[in-house]
Amino acid sequence: MAKWTPRHEAPEPLEGPVVATITGGTILWFVLFLVQLPFYGWFDERGLIWWVWTCLAGAGLGCIGIWYVRGRDAALKRHAAEQATEHAAGAEQPPGAGQSPKADAGS
Repeated sequence: MAKWTPRHEAPEPLEGPVVATITGGTILWFVLFLVQLPFYGWFDERGLIWWVWTCLAGAGLGCIGIWYVRGRDAALKRHAAEQATEHAAGAEQPPGAGQSPKADAGS
């Protein structure tokens, strides 16, 4: 089993406009559903009605995806803001200011 173990570090994940990508995909699925609706009978006659419902399912799952990635994006921004605040607070403090008086008394 050792020959299947990865020998290198995994690369960092790529970040991009995730919310816009998911929103665009969801809109595309919904538009495809609307375009296929007038041809419902044609799809039904050929046993391809699942094409219509696949587009609707894609739009519905895309709505869940939009909700998820918006929450993820907000959490990442919130975390970055907290890190920046902590970094800024640490830079303003003089050296030794965060130590307790007991640590100085023992020396």
